[in-house]
Amino acid sequence: MIRPLDVTDRTLAGRLLEVQHAAYAVEAELIGFDGIPPLEEDLDGLMASTEHWLGRYDEDTLVGAIAYELSADEVEISRLIVDPAHARRGHGRALLDHLDELEPRPVSLVSTGSANTPAVKLYTSRGYTETGRIEIAPGVHLTQFRRAS
Repeated sequence: MIRPLDVTDRTLAGRLLEVQHAAYAVEAELIGFDGIPPLEEDLDGLMASTEHWLGRYDEDTLVGAIAYELSADEVEISRLIVDPAHARRGHGRALLDHLDELEPRPVSLVSTGSANTPAVKLYTSRGYTETGRIEIAPGVHLTQFRRAS
């Protein structure tokens, strides 16, 4: 089940923060860099988010989420997180599919750590193409992706 998330709900935001920290800890290990901003975000910071959020549930447990921003022509995915305890079960793909249906836009943008092979494969399998790389720390790169419909 996927539904909108109200990050101003402190209990929900607490669970979301747990998932976020666990997911980004895995990415930090994959890319060899622990300075990922969402990894350092606290509860108040998350609750102040102005992004749109969707959550994926396994029964009553929040197992993943996607955060995004919209313009008339674009959806920019700012976070896609899945609890590592629930990884490799299609939750990330389901969130992306749901977002495509809910907020169709001609262009979709996303970025991830270049060494985050599972995320890179997920995005490329969904038609995203690499548009650039940015070095965010010595030897650590972020790959930017774009998909046009």
